[in-house]
Amino acid sequence: MPATPAWPPYSAPRLFIDQELSEGNSLHIDGAQAHYLLRVMRVKSGDAVKLFDDKTGEYLAVISGAGKRDLTLTIEAKLREREAVPDLWLLQAPIKKDRFNWIAEKACELGVAQFQPVLTSRCVVDKVKEDRLRSHMIDAAEQCERTALPEIAPLVRLQELLNKWPEGRRLFFCDERGGGSFPEAIADNIGPAAILIGPEGGFTDQENAAIRACEQAIPVSLGPRILRADTAAVAAISVWMAAEGDWQS
Repeated sequence: MPATPAWPPYSAPRLFIDQELSEGNSLHIDGAQAHYLLRVMRVKSGDAVKLFDDKTGEYLAVISGAGKRDLTLTIEAKLREREAVPDLWLLQAPIKKDRFNWIAEKACELGVAQFQPVLTSRCVVDKVKEDRLRSHMIDAAEQCERTALPEIAPLVRLQELLNKWPEGRRLFFCDERGGGSFPEAIADNIGPAAILIGPEGGFTDQENAAIRACEQAIPVSLGPRILRADTAAVAAISVWMAAEGDWQS
């Protein structure tokens, strides 16, 4: 006898829906998401689609009606709860658009809880398009089966960030001028954390001193080589996830 196909199919397309979902609900989809399903994925009535909402989890939906530019989905079952996210923030100085978007995408894939753009003296970019960052995060989450998206905090100046820094959160400052062993620092400072990555030109002397003056700041090294800002962000997140995050399970 032929094997019974798995349900829901592993290859079912996934979509982020910006509203709270629940079993039994019906959704009307149009615009870019409908175009993706109808023209790119070539779905038809009866096909399965996986949905997640960044609030309650992931759901199985079935296309109950398909038009030329829109469709209706009926949610049949909840597949899993929203995933737990390690309590890690990425504080990233804005860099050139494509590379900054790439950092946001990788931060989502790696499981960062909050993405905080930080304006510093040597930033070549002084504005951040949060909607663009969120779009890149959503694309990454849809492809990588994430059920949670990082929170995007508003752009803030470095000194303002330091002035309001919470007492219970360690600030791992990736200092290209030198710092202690990052894995050892993590092991000695378990708990809520943040990683600070500077701009392409690095921090000024004044900024370096101000960061080091923050009681919760811990200067750390990312090894013997100077890394570009985007590489440094991914490397630092990976080190923390391996030592303290959810890579250990």
